[in-house]
Amino acid sequence: MGPARALRDDALLTAAAALSAVVIGGGRPDGHPLDALGWTLLLVAHLPLVWRRRAPLLSFLCLILCLAPYHGMDYDHTAPVAAAMIGLYTVAVSGRPLRTALVGSAVIGLMLSVKFGQGVSEGREALRVTGWIVALLLIGVYVRVHRQYIASVVERAERAERTREEEARRRVAEERLRVARDLHDLLAHSITLIGVQTSVAAHVLAADPDRLDRAAVAKALDDVAGTCRAARGELRATLEVLRSGVDDGTQEARGPLPGLDGLPDLAEAARTAGARVELSVGPREAPPAVGAAAYRIVQEALTNAVRHAGPDLTVRVAVRTRDAALAVTVTDDGAGGRHEAAHTPGFGLIGMRERARTVGGTLEAGPRAEGGFMVSALLPLAPTAQGGLT
Repeated sequence: MGPARALRDDALLTAAAALSAVVIGGGRPDGHPLDALGWTLLLVAHLPLVWRRRAPLLSFLCLILCLAPYHGMDYDHTAPVAAAMIGLYTVAVSGRPLRTALVGSAVIGLMLSVKFGQGVSEGREALRVTGWIVALLLIGVYVRVHRQYIASVVERAERAERTREEEARRRVAEERLRVARDLHDLLAHSITLIGVQTSVAAHVLAADPDRLDRAAVAKALDDVAGTCRAARGELRATLEVLRSGVDDGTQEARGPLPGLDGLPDLAEAARTAGARVELSVGPREAPPAVGAAAYRIVQEALTNAVRHAGPDLTVRVAVRTRDAALAVTVTDDGAGGRHEAAHTPGFGLIGMRERARTVGGTLEAGPRAEGGFMVSALLPLAPTAQGGLT
C-alpha cells in the first residue's frame, strides 16, 4: 500500500470514528452533557489518528493529551472509546512488544488510579475495561508478529528466487563459455589444417605446371576432404547438444568426449599439414573430463604451432603421469616464440587455461629460451571441487 492510499484510508477511518463519537456523545451521555468545550476536545482527539501510521506513538500521545481533560471533566466516557482503541492498537501493531507493554501499563495504571480514587464501584468497572485493553494489545502484538513472519517468508522466497535466477544465469554463462571453447577448438584446428593443406595443393600446382605431381595434389585434396568430414561430424555433435536443449552434465547427454586415445589422430592431422610430430603418451586411460581437457589442450597447441611456428617445424607432445596428475607438454622449435607478438591475440591460450581450470589444473605457456614455444599443463587425476566435464 502506497503512502497516499494509507493516508486516505486513515482519514476515512478517523471520520468514521469521529461520526461514531458524535452519535454516542450526543444521544446517550454517561456523564455531564457535552458542551462546546467537550465537543471540541472530543473531535480534536480524533485528528491525530490521521497520521497514526507515520508516527504511531506521537499520535497516541496527542490523543491522550486531548482525552485526559475530557475524562477529567466527566464528559461522556463512551464516546471516545473507538478512538482510544484505535490508538492503542496502532501502538501495539507498529512497535516492539516492550514498548507496547510499557504504554499499556501506563494507560491501565493511570485509569485504575483515577477510577479507584472515585470509588470501589468505579474501580471494578475499570478492571473490566482493563481486560479489553489487554486483549486489544495482545491482538496488536499478534498481528505484528504475523506480519513479520509473512514478510520473512516472502523475503526468503524472493531470495530463493533470486538465487535460482542467478544459478540459471551462471549455468547459461558456463554453457556459453563451454560451447565457445568447443567451437573455437574445433573450427580453429580444422580451418588451420585446411588452410595449410590447400596451400600445399596450390604450391604443387604452381611450382611446375608442366610436370604436375597429380598424386601430391590428390593427397592434399583428400586431406582437405578428410579434415572437412571430421570437422562436420564434430560440429554436428555440438549442434545436436545445443538443439536438444538438455545438458545434465552427463556424457550420454553430450555424446562421447574426446580423450587420450584421440591424440594419435591429432598428431597425424598435424603431419598432413607438414609438421614433424613426435608423440609420446604414457598413460592410456584417464577420467573423461581430464582426458578431454588434455585432448583439447594438445589440439590447440598443435593448431598454434602449425599456424605460427613457420616451416620445418618439429613438435614434441609428451603426456605423462606425475604425482597423481596428468602432465601434458607440447613444445616446438619453430618461430612462434620469436614472432608471437606479431600475431593478433586470440582466445587460444585463454581457452587452454580455462580447460585446465575446469578440472582443477594449471597451465603455463610461453616462448622457450632456446627458441620455439612451450605449453605445459598439470591436470589432477583425482576429482576436484572445480572439476567437471569440458
